[in-house]
Amino acid sequence: MRIATWNINSLRARTERVSAFLERHDVDVLALQELKARPEQLDLSVFEAAGYACAMHGLNQWNGVGILSRVGLEDVRTEVEALPTYPEDETGVLEARMISGIVGDGLRLWSLYVPNGREIDHPHYAYKLRWLDAVCAEGERALAADPETRTIFAGDFNVAPLDEDVWDMAAFEGATHVTEPERAAFWAIVDAGYADLVRPYAPGPGVYTYWDYQALRFPKKEGMRIDFALGSPAVQRAVVDARIDRDERKGKGASDHAPVIVDLEL
Repeated sequence: MRIATWNINSLRARTERVSAFLERHDVDVLALQELKARPEQLDLSVFEAAGYACAMHGLNQWNGVGILSRVGLEDVRTEVEALPTYPEDETGVLEARMISGIVGDGLRLWSLYVPNGREIDHPHYAYKLRWLDAVCAEGERALAADPETRTIFAGDFNVAPLDEDVWDMAAFEGATHVTEPERAAFWAIVDAGYADLVRPYAPGPGVYTYWDYQALRFPKKEGMRIDFALGSPAVQRAVVDARIDRDERKGKGASDHAPVIVDLEL
């Protein structure tokens, strides 16, 4: 089974690119982030015609996550226990940042769009850390219930866990994505039993998944590695290949993220 994750940065703007990507790579399941639309605003007919079941979760023109699967899609969920709202007060809402479903032979795939954090002293930063804590707790719960659970947390984590995951650490001094608390929250999920499925097949340095549209970051090779697929032990044993499709960042109308692809033999 071939799964992929991709921050598409507006599905309505890039439906044709997603359709072509699915066909070109023969993808069975795709986790999408940053849909920037409510489900009723999306035309999913091209995916449905190709045999994909679709589950989309979006509340407005921001955020939004989804799953496309041609190997079944059941038991869709859009939250976990202790997931924080934003703002974290009586006015807060559960943002559309996570969705999961059972695909293939009993695999629980999560599509995650982790909060950005904005600035270190911004309330969004504390929200980001608590949001990651909730993901970690869900991972721990799943493994405690079944050590052989087939679970993948895939998506845009908005964390660069290693120094080599950014083009220049000096450029991020005092900024989010590389701080110790953010990295600790990421590694807590790994330490809970969910290994990075892609890095062994696509090691750094200089291997990225995101390049800002500004300042010609892509041609300058000034990127960040912030998109991941973290899998439980049962999934780790099933991985046979993985890669980052950097070519999808090229050309007119590209997303600022590249897809991450994992091949499994379950």
